[in-house]
Amino acid sequence: MTDSLADRLAHLDAHYQGMPPVAAMAVSIHHFDEERLSLLAPLDRNVNDKGCAFGGSLSSLMTLACWGLATMRIQGAGMEADVFVADSQVRYLAPLYADLDAEAHAAPDSDWQVFLSTLADRGRARIELLARVRLPDGADAATLRARFVAFRKG
Repeated sequence: MTDSLADRLAHLDAHYQGMPPVAAMAVSIHHFDEERLSLLAPLDRNVNDKGCAFGGSLSSLMTLACWGLATMRIQGAGMEADVFVADSQVRYLAPLYADLDAEAHAAPDSDWQVFLSTLADRGRARIELLARVRLPDGADAATLRARFVAFRKG
């Protein structure tokens, strides 16, 4: 496992780029601060027949942001785990005619310390995460609420 934040982010980016559908979306890491992870994807790689962002790309980018946030928090706690989305609910609120910027964070009732200590003690844990893609004016284009489960390796 890599230790520095830069190494962890580079590992996350390489993992994203190693998945052909994600690489095709041209996903890049925009920001990470331990509480939030945001990912970018250009509209021209994620456009639908109406000239706006493809719904599948919106959903995928939000899911990837949540997955990446959970993975980064686990690695930051000195553990390795397989992280899976257990279930999710997506709301498409408005068409987006600009590049996609998905930001993920923990749901208000979620507690990272409980999640990480449960993972360390029991070898599995789950957490609810939220994500959004904003319109240029700051309103939401789409939102995601999802439960993720992690299974500790080793």
